Amino acid sequence: MWRIALVLALALTAASHALAEVALPWGVEIPREDCELSAGGVWSEYDGGADCLRYFASPGIDAAAVVIVVLRGDRDTWVGRKPEDIPRNTSSAQTALAGVLAEEMGFPVIILSRPGTFGSSGDHLRRRQPEEFLALAGALDDIRADHRIGRFVLMGHSGGATAAAALLTLGRDDIACAVLTSGAFDLLERAEALREARGSRSRPGLDLTGLPHPYDPMEHLDGIVDDPQRLIVVIGNRDDRVTPFHFQRRFHEGLVARGHRAELREAAAQPPGFHDLLGNPGARAAAECAAGVTP
Repeated sequence: MWRIALVLALALTAASHALAEVALPWGVEIPREDCELSAGGVWSEYDGGADCLRYFASPGIDAAAVVIVVLRGDRDTWVGRKPEDIPRNTSSAQTALAGVLAEEMGFPVIILSRPGTFGSSGDHLRRRQPEEFLALAGALDDIRADHRIGRFVLMGHSGGATAAAALLTLGRDDIACAVLTSGAFDLLERAEALREARGSRSRPGLDLTGLPHPYDPMEHLDGIVDDPQRLIVVIGNRDDRVTPFHFQRRFHEGLVARGHRAELREAAAQPPGFHDLLGNPGARAAAECAAGVTP
């Protein structure tokens, strides 16, 4: 009998491992009942819609005084690829990555998938539209309540930095610090500048997504709540060819002009685009911020 029990146990372990390695869906609609049954699924309702967002957590987020929330950059070039061909596109791989980041920074970490990516419903080709940021805000509300989290430190890169900045402008009072690396701001002006640099035709009024009316954090700075303890760190490279540094500087200047505690830092970056920063200065800044949070 013990052999039968052992075989069954091994079979169950193998089955569980196989299920964990199923590729995460991209850009599909997920019913609420399926969302709530999935590990790390959170149903986010917002004005105008609802989405199932996936998050991947390191150990230790329950009742934590501070949790670092990671928002990734744009992955539009992966839209349309087979899910199994997308790097690290499994729940186990993403959870392991959250654990690695937590070990590196010394604080619990949540990787929150933006709509349409890494298991979250929605359309990533509609990024930077208001619904993307409203969905993320609703997800953070539920995650904070479910896990009894004190405050968040937001860490976003590129389009993820734009998302983190947008969350600030939505009036949240649970953000202890935000670290924005190589973020995209002044979205319509940036789009025209990059089109000109690439020799593309002008398309006034349209973001690089081709959509009008993006939610530009630069235009909503007055929505950021006053908090003298909160620090907003903007980090970039002056030669960035993807998110030009002078727009990041302008965002920082707008924060300072409104009395917010903010720092602008420069960092080395990978050529030729000078967009991906070297040495992970965002993680270091997020860890420093988290260490200074008063429970």
